[in-house]
Amino acid sequence: MHILVCIKQIIDPEISTDLFRLDPITKRQARGGLSLVISAYDQNALEVALQLREKVGGKITALCLGESGAMGAVKSALGMGVDEGVLLSDARFLDLDVFGVAHVLAQAVRKLGSPGLVLTGAVSGDSGHKVMGPLLAEELGWPCVTFVTRIALQGEHLYLRRIVEDGYEVMESGLPVVASILSDDGNVPRYSKLKDIMAAAKKPVPTWTAADLPLDGNRMGAARLDLHDMLIPEGESHCEWIGGDTPQVKAEQLALRLRELKVI
Repeated sequence: MHILVCIKQIIDPEISTDLFRLDPITKRQARGGLSLVISAYDQNALEVALQLREKVGGKITALCLGESGAMGAVKSALGMGVDEGVLLSDARFLDLDVFGVAHVLAQAVRKLGSPGLVLTGAVSGDSGHKVMGPLLAEELGWPCVTFVTRIALQGEHLYLRRIVEDGYEVMESGLPVVASILSDDGNVPRYSKLKDIMAAAKKPVPTWTAADLPLDGNRMGAARLDLHDMLIPEGESHCEWIGGDTPQVKAEQLALRLRELKVI
């Protein structure tokens, strides 16, 4: 089985919030000098793919759309144990909305031979949208299963465990299919071994531009989603010191102050 995992490079969400900046013109996150990582749920998707390959064999390809620096994300995926990787990078891709990105990814999937299983993260780590899996499936004309945490293959059918409001359900699907992946205790991303990281650094990864794909110019030029503005939330906070000679007095003073503030 050929499994393809779509990954996205984002600013490390663990960095200090005061380091986040927005470009005032493009409204995009300014990445200069910041640590970049694979989006968290995309890492879970990689782990699901690796576990499935360990059970049934096959090949895994990581597909990433981004600027040239996103090659680092592909190399990280290779370091985890992915077999191959492809970077989609072109100036024409930079201003695409999610519909345009799905169109480009779908054409790349077809060029890769239409793998039997395509995985995406269930939630984008930077914008927070949850639509890439369904939009990609629509582009490909494939079925889609969302919020999946585990996948098993029996014969020609996949069994996908997906999270629902009151627990989980197991869905059966034929191939090909797109699945968007959520995290759970069964798909925690593995740590890359040093030898695998070193091997990944040396492994050639092709970069495909718009000229390498049979893209629809109308789909590339007309955005269906307009971004009017993006803001970094600002909050004010202050600290008050509660005095007292004993813990009991401090507790009483704290309770009085909280009542004054109408917290309790």
